Amino acid sequence: MKRKHNVPTELARRITIRKIEKLEKSGVIKGYSVIVDDDLYDKSTVYATIELKVTPQRDCGFDDIAKTIMMYDEVESVSLMSSGAYDLAVEVKGDNLKDVAFFVSERLATIDGILSTSTHFILKKYKEKGIFIDSEEPDERGLV
Repeated sequence: MKRKHNVPTELARRITIRKIEKLEKSGVIKGYSVIVDDDLYDKSTVYATIELKVTPQRDCGFDDIAKTIMMYDEVESVSLMSSGAYDLAVEVKGDNLKDVAFFVSERLATIDGILSTSTHFILKKYKEKGIFIDSEEPDERGLV
């Protein structure tokens, strides 16, 4: 009898796996990521958001500069912004502050077309991709 109850579960699992494989093959699913609590795993990792003011290139706008930036291993993400204060937001990860500072000053800022950089070091992450990083449950008293 126990086997009977597992048949629908196994069928649902197989259907789900096929759907995921189809989404991967069609390119809808681009990849997977892991959210790590750096306080528990590796306290030395440094994250920063770098705002870039960029001169758009003829015939390609911001795309070529963004493609150049995203090829660096330190770069986690590159986004085109609409604020007007800056053009590209770059999320980077490094082993320490000195490594991130070197990356910004010696590699990023020297790319043709980058006019200025503004680096913001992330001191603590509370929530990432919808996941609470802190082990404490959120206080819902203030939520309406």
